[in-house]
Amino acid sequence: MPALDAANVSIEDRLYGASSEGLLQRLREVPADVESVMLVGHQPAIQELALDLAGDGAELARVRAKFPTTALATLLFAGDWSELGPGSAELVAYVKPKELAIER
Repeated sequence: MPALDAANVSIEDRLYGASSEGLLQRLREVPADVESVMLVGHQPAIQELALDLAGDGAELARVRAKFPTTALATLLFAGDWSELGPGSAELVAYVKPKELAIER
């Protein structure tokens, strides 16, 4: 896995208040040679995007029920970013912050 450096991070002000469609449009602009993306966003757009993209996945009901601050939905998509659309990905993991509690 390549090391993370400033060249691999993009902070885009236009995404701050973007709708789920705006977030999707930005993902469709990702260059084809980029293998993975982490998109950090706000409610309700980020939850709506995850639900729109996920055509399948055991955790869909949980994502639908609640998507709290700092939740992480991991979606798998095998295709060109420009073809990303509703139902084209699989929800492979969903973690809420309270599930990461450290036992002492």
